[in-house]
Amino acid sequence: MTTATAGVPGAAGRTGNGWLRFALRRSGRLLVSVWVLVTAAFLMLHLIPGDPVRAALGATASVELVAARRAALGLDAPLWLQYGRYVRGLFTGEMGTSLTSGLPVSTIIGDRLLATVEIAVYAFGLAVLVAVPLGLGMAVLTRGGRRRRAELGFTGTSVVVAAVPEFLLAVGLVYVFGVRLGWVPVAGQSGPASYVLPVMALALGPAAVLARIVRVETLTVLQADFIRTARAKRLPDRLVLARHALPNALTATLTLGGLMLSSLVVGTVLVESVFAWPGLGSSMVASIVGRDYPVAQGVVLVYGAGVLLVNLLVDVALALLDPRSTIREG
Repeated sequence: MTTATAGVPGAAGRTGNGWLRFALRRSGRLLVSVWVLVTAAFLMLHLIPGDPVRAALGATASVELVAARRAALGLDAPLWLQYGRYVRGLFTGEMGTSLTSGLPVSTIIGDRLLATVEIAVYAFGLAVLVAVPLGLGMAVLTRGGRRRRAELGFTGTSVVVAAVPEFLLAVGLVYVFGVRLGWVPVAGQSGPASYVLPVMALALGPAAVLARIVRVETLTVLQADFIRTARAKRLPDRLVLARHALPNALTATLTLGGLMLSSLVVGTVLVESVFAWPGLGSSMVASIVGRDYPVAQGVVLVYGAGVLLVNLLVDVALALLDPRSTIREG
């Protein structure tokens, strides 16, 4: 492929232009998405019925106290001026002040962000480590319509596990492994054992979905002509699977894996509440219950930015792995 490309006049230039168009197109989409996210997060505080300051301070707070707090937070300024201050503050790391604790929102997020990222990344790693070998193995075992019972059992189990919400899995894991068996702690961040249940609750559903995708993609790849050619060369099965089948089957898996990582980050909201995990998810739930809207606003912004970043990385990775991808040529 390298020789053919080198022999075509202007091929390198077209490839460079393709990458430039891809970078410009993807950057434009990212900027628009970021603007929509920032604007939606800003309007969240202002579209809530009633006065958020009054709701946070309580019905017994005096009018003077509410007015002073609104002035301190800059909520008495015109909406366009508040928006300008909000956007300018994001560039300097200022995301507002908590209505209840008086702490900067950026400080609260900074203290809890790592705990959320940890369990999301561990859960993603566990899901991939379980799903890829399982899906590949089931594809090898059930190709050509063999072992129908194993195929039906795998498909049915994966559908059921994937359909159960994360927080219900979390409750079930707490009951079985924490309450009944007492093997691991069920609340708080108190050491390596405390990661087991939150990570499992986040990883089980995505692992089931990803394993099904890996199996389907592997079955498709195993029927391709280049696999037949590799087998005709009498290559060992392990080399055919590792060098030819698996890399080609992982393209769609990578796309789904990136979307799964985004959903894992969002799924931490309820899972952290179940396990009293000191992360952003539990902070957002507490801020909504306590009507601390600036904190909820900041956490929503961080979650949205994380999803946009993951989608960007997936698009770039797909363009690198598959030069013919419409992501780069579109």
